[in-house]
Amino acid sequence: MIAPRVQEAAVRLPRLPAYVYDLPTLDAHVAAVRRALGATELYYAVKANPDAGLLRVLAGHVDGFEVSSAGEHAHVTGLFPGMPVALGGPGKTDAELRLPHHRLHVESPYELRRLLDTGLEADVLLRLNPGLPVEGAALTMGGPFGMDAAGVAECLPLFTDRVRLRGLHAHLASGLSAPQLLGLAEALLGDGAYEEVNLGGGMAVSYASPGERFDWAAYGAGLDALRRGRLLRVEPGRALTAYCGSYVTRVVDVKRVHGQAYAVVLGGTHHLRTPVTKGHDQPFVVLPTGAGPGVTDEPVTVVGQLCTPKDVFARNIGTSVRVGDTVVFAMAGAYAWNISHHDFLMHPKPAFHHLTS
Repeated sequence: MIAPRVQEAAVRLPRLPAYVYDLPTLDAHVAAVRRALGATELYYAVKANPDAGLLRVLAGHVDGFEVSSAGEHAHVTGLFPGMPVALGGPGKTDAELRLPHHRLHVESPYELRRLLDTGLEADVLLRLNPGLPVEGAALTMGGPFGMDAAGVAECLPLFTDRVRLRGLHAHLASGLSAPQLLGLAEALLGDGAYEEVNLGGGMAVSYASPGERFDWAAYGAGLDALRRGRLLRVEPGRALTAYCGSYVTRVVDVKRVHGQAYAVVLGGTHHLRTPVTKGHDQPFVVLPTGAGPGVTDEPVTVVGQLCTPKDVFARNIGTSVRVGDTVVFAMAGAYAWNISHHDFLMHPKPAFHHLTS
């Protein structure tokens, strides 16, 4: 679950908590994804993790980056001038509509009219919200995202030779297997009305079974069968970077309350909010670096230092742990530090380390 080089680095870190990004693991994973997708274009959704070290590895494999704000746009274009950028996200400001882009994902007829009012050139994908049933999704992107058929129909006559319709964008759900995503792709691509379609992300990542991986080979082959001369694009985030990141911390207390064993670690979910937002147990290993009091081979709930009962990383996990032990949380490379409420209680922020070999 956690590479030996990460565990070796974890016990040598000068300050904890810390994030450790395993760049060789990321490089190998994204290279394999790129091969599996064949002719399908691969963009990275920067919202998953905008760390510059990760982006530099990704830039060697992806066709472009998807950004959802002026801040992400400035960050990416500053690092990679000339790299294709797709600008998405609801509620774009007038300033964001003026940003240079390879593709702009339009969310509503009014947004398109505002884009036309700028007088600038733009290549547009209309974001579709088709209301398709999505079984088994961890998150569905319905509601206010994109447009239904009526919204798309309202947009179609508005295009000009300066603001050009290139196709559709359709990120419908997250946490889906390759067969599930291919089923949605087949439904979206069936009529063949658009020559370019961005199918978004949504590839399943299992925190309960870290060894299970999305079947990129099956997905790439399935998209090849559906392509029929069209340009297809995907823009995963979590499924590319989740596996390369670890959050490393240290046990500062082990205690029993009403019969339940708790291990209290430095830091907390203000550094790694993923288990709270997704409602799961974050996978971890305990490295025996401590000599203080502890428990042996029994269910332990791992919590942080925050003054809230929601500051929980994992509940009732069978393990042995002592004060002073090092705890390494796996799968912390996406929607982790960058979505966390960093300043709650004003604890020190974590250090960041990038392993290159």
